[in-house]
Amino acid sequence: MRIIIPMAGMGKRMRPHTLTIPKPLFPIAGKPIVHRLVEEIYSVCREEIEEIAFIIGDFGKEVEESLISIAAEVGAKGSIYYQEEALGTAHAILCAKDSLEGNVIVAFADTLFKADFTLDKSQDGIIWVHQIEDPSAFGVVKLNEENIITDFIEKPEKFVSDLAIIGIYYFKDGSYLKDQLQYLIDNNIKDKGEYQITNALENMKNQGKKLRVGSVNEWLDCGNKDATVYTNQRILEHLEDNEREGNNIIINDSIIIQPCFIGDNVQICNSVIGPHVSIGKSSVISNSIVKNSIIKEHSKVEEFNTTNSIIGAYSQVKGDAKELSLGDHTSMF
Repeated sequence: MRIIIPMAGMGKRMRPHTLTIPKPLFPIAGKPIVHRLVEEIYSVCREEIEEIAFIIGDFGKEVEESLISIAAEVGAKGSIYYQEEALGTAHAILCAKDSLEGNVIVAFADTLFKADFTLDKSQDGIIWVHQIEDPSAFGVVKLNEENIITDFIEKPEKFVSDLAIIGIYYFKDGSYLKDQLQYLIDNNIKDKGEYQITNALENMKNQGKKLRVGSVNEWLDCGNKDATVYTNQRILEHLEDNEREGNNIIINDSIIIQPCFIGDNVQICNSVIGPHVSIGKSSVISNSIVKNSIIKEHSKVEEFNTTNSIIGAYSQVKGDAKELSLGDHTSMF
């Protein structure tokens, strides 16, 4: 099994937090989004993963080394490919064409999910979906009575289906997928100005491939600050007790209301933390009340009461109670 993870996007809706790191490396309950995505896919595959191919922009050597390390943690080879221009989902996947062989899962790294099924590798293709109230901003599918996909509709203007494509796909034959993606590029077939994977899926269906849906229990978005804080909350609720605390933590005269994640070398004094708070390594919190928030590593929070906030790495906060979305290396007094 190979996993292809396109993640070259700019993450504009998550600024200022994506000005210093790519969005897929933003920490959720102590681990980058893409790391948690890989773990979740691994739990569904329940088999050896040969390779994880990451499609990135010019993110730098440190990011590339982090991604290779994430692949190694599940026993896989990590490969790095580059998408130099944003030309659509099909184009992004094709950037990793040398890794499109055999059984392949494609997963876009801006979403997390929870599922309890085992992948059926005998199927031609599986498109993971989730039932939502307003599907107008997503690609959706229509099914026949055998639960085989009959139609793909990108961002429907009127209701046709509430089964939204969540951006995770399985293909039995990666080489066949590669040929379909290349066909779009060679023939300049675009939808809304970009090369879309849904066009390739439509071609597969028309050529007789049976594409089915896989449903997830929960679909978690990391598109903006509020959605990311909520995703952090839900992931914390799934963590085991032994995943919630790092090493060398100092807690004095404080209350921790679980679930929370507290990283290595964190110091907490005279504060109330939680529920649903993640604190990155080497941060210091004193005389504060923090709920339902993410505080990244090496930050200092003093005399501050907050909820539904993100405080960036190497930042300092002191003062009145506020809801914040504060970037890395920022001070607010």
